Amino acid sequence: MRIVILGAGFGGLELATSLSEQHGDALEVTLVDHTEGFTFGFAKLDVIFGRSPPAAVRHRYSTIDKPGLRFVQASVRAIDPHKRRVQTDAGSFDADILVVALGADLDASATPGLVEGGFDFYSESGAEVLAAALPQFGGGSVVVGVTSTPFKCPPAPSEAALLMHDYLTARGLRGASQICLVMPFGVPVPPSPAASAALLEAFAERGIEFVPGLLVTGLDADSQQALLSDGTSRPYDLFLGVPRHHVPAVVEQSGLAVDGWIPVDPYTLQTSFADVYAVGDVTSVGTAKAGVFAEGQAKIVAQQISARVNGGVAQRYDGHGICYLEFGGGQVGQVDVTFVPGRPPSGILEGPSADLAAHKTNFGTSRVARWFG
Repeated sequence: MRIVILGAGFGGLELATSLSEQHGDALEVTLVDHTEGFTFGFAKLDVIFGRSPPAAVRHRYSTIDKPGLRFVQASVRAIDPHKRRVQTDAGSFDADILVVALGADLDASATPGLVEGGFDFYSESGAEVLAAALPQFGGGSVVVGVTSTPFKCPPAPSEAALLMHDYLTARGLRGASQICLVMPFGVPVPPSPAASAALLEAFAERGIEFVPGLLVTGLDADSQQALLSDGTSRPYDLFLGVPRHHVPAVVEQSGLAVDGWIPVDPYTLQTSFADVYAVGDVTSVGTAKAGVFAEGQAKIVAQQISARVNGGVAQRYDGHGICYLEFGGGQVGQVDVTFVPGRPPSGILEGPSADLAAHKTNFGTSRVARWFG
């Protein structure tokens, strides 16, 4: 059986690894990604604030050596979900089962003025540019803002504001600076009232202004004003933006997307096309767009495929995941959250604590060892 997986993020890596572990050479698994390596989303904050160099947090796909698994570095040019045929720079691939895990693309240019007047801190390249620029920042007004919804890792803007506080404090610039966080939600983490309350308390203790229920619609780079969705603006000397997210163009052109994202069965992750699945940020499954949920969805798809090969019944996806939340000062919280179709999401906060900071480190190293080791 030929399995083709498009995208080697959390979902693609977990699925490819699970299939290799369970079936070895009995399956032909092809994993396709256009990049050379994988970087955890949370590692971008480590790069931005000088805690890790970019090379230290990038894990090269060329090190993957698993039974039945082949990695192909290539850009996907066309997807035919009817025939389960994929055209890439490295040739075409036909699949018995096709899994789309291409994530969400980021488009800083979709927000007027962001490219010219601010920094995109969500992409790897944007994180590296910001990391190089921060040492030259002499203090002033810092605005962290979200430009559209949905967006990946909803706690990340809050983390960026808190870590910016630590960074400016360490450089002796906090007294001469203001930090403002503009979010489209009424609270920082809507699924978890406890996490939101803890973040709001942390903001108040550190003098970080939280502006709820608004988006940043553009930047006036000349006057250095962040334009907000209610018609007001905020002055800034340094702007950190969450850029607009959308499905990759090749997914849009394939006919898989509906209303911007790929719809899937929320319990099996199957699309409306036979033997085509989709996992992670590229879908409209209803969970937050975060790697841990893509990983959980990939486990279910692996079970679906194994049931096809060996018989048996696969589990249903339960929408559960654990997200880590940086509070600064070496303190990390853990949000245990579940998204169930037809019901409001629920989330429980543990911490923050230094022990959970170590737990977060282990979360990353354990997956690197399993996926790449």
